[in-house]
Amino acid sequence: MAHLGTPAVVMGDGTGYTKLGFAGNDAPSFVFPTVIATAKGSSGGNISRKGTEDLDFYIGDEALAAANGPAYSVNYPIRHGQIENWDHMERFWENSIFKYLRCEPEDHHFLLTEPPLNPPRTERTPPRSSSWTSNKVTDRSLTGTVIDSGDGVTHVIPVAEGYVIGSAIKSIPIAGRDITYFIQNMLRDRNEPDTSLKTAEQIKENYCYVCPDIVKEFNRFDNDPDRFQKYMADQGLHRRATVDVGYERFLAPEIFFNPEIASSDFLTPLSEVVDTVVQSSPIDVRRGLYKNIVLSGGSTMFKDFGRRLQRDIRTLADDRLAANERATGVKSSGVDVKVISHSKQRNAVWYGGSLLSSTPEFKNYCYTKQDYDEMGPGIVRNFSLFSMV
Repeated sequence: MAHLGTPAVVMGDGTGYTKLGFAGNDAPSFVFPTVIATAKGSSGGNISRKGTEDLDFYIGDEALAAANGPAYSVNYPIRHGQIENWDHMERFWENSIFKYLRCEPEDHHFLLTEPPLNPPRTERTPPRSSSWTSNKVTDRSLTGTVIDSGDGVTHVIPVAEGYVIGSAIKSIPIAGRDITYFIQNMLRDRNEPDTSLKTAEQIKENYCYVCPDIVKEFNRFDNDPDRFQKYMADQGLHRRATVDVGYERFLAPEIFFNPEIASSDFLTPLSEVVDTVVQSSPIDVRRGLYKNIVLSGGSTMFKDFGRRLQRDIRTLADDRLAANERATGVKSSGVDVKVISHSKQRNAVWYGGSLLSSTPEFKNYCYTKQDYDEMGPGIVRNFSLFSMV
């Protein structure tokens, strides 16, 4: 049973990275890839390893390092924000607690974050609290729109006076990993000497930005060779390769605003999705939803991402108001559109969980193993601390 004096553990398991730490802290204590490396051919005939196969695995950066050799294969237990391999996920959780946090689970309460709209099959997980903790990132208002974009999934979540407007939540199939793949494909098209996902990810994180106009940006690159960069890729065994970094610097993040350049499967720009979410919400809260658009997640960290998104949403709102004025002859007072970037943006979901689980009320809403055994998996859908309309 958790002791009264021990802080809760906050676990944010994302498609790309896992963030671990204790309630009350401003930032997670550990951030590492959500990946597990398991031994190949663990069912082989090595008698000395019989019964120990489940112990032969690595997680995080150690997993990626182990996968470089012939003995281990790498697995990603979470895809697009949803757990796909529960066996791997449970082993990942257990190792996270004992290896990184070095704590006894019985001594702590736990808060696990998850995206909205997860299907009921995710209820197999052990007792946990489901939350949209990113709606508590700022103290500006209890009404606002959260744009949460990580490595595997992007959500737009409206919140009115602390209540999540569940019917208006939208999910889009564009996130950080799609940008990484886009960069990788551009590198392959140019036959660069290193086209690994690791190199594409490093280029994404260190060179990419959002531009206001891609046509003008193409012209700037063509007229200024200094905009092209060089990335030195480490290929191991003291080998390095020079990779040219060009148009992908601004084209890759552009798939949020012009998704057709990457795929024909999804064509709606992020700004239109946000506008649709607000317009699908009750009319009396729409101004507040436009005025307090909060960014969350690593894939919103591109330079000028918020500025571009704010401009595009404002254009949509102004065009709608202008059309209404022409149709009715009634002058509108306008709509204030504000997209907020902030210091906790990258780890906003984890930080929201840290704030929540440090409140006196939190522990009263946690479920125990006994509760789970008595009520079954459906108990995790009855987390009354959060409200949704």
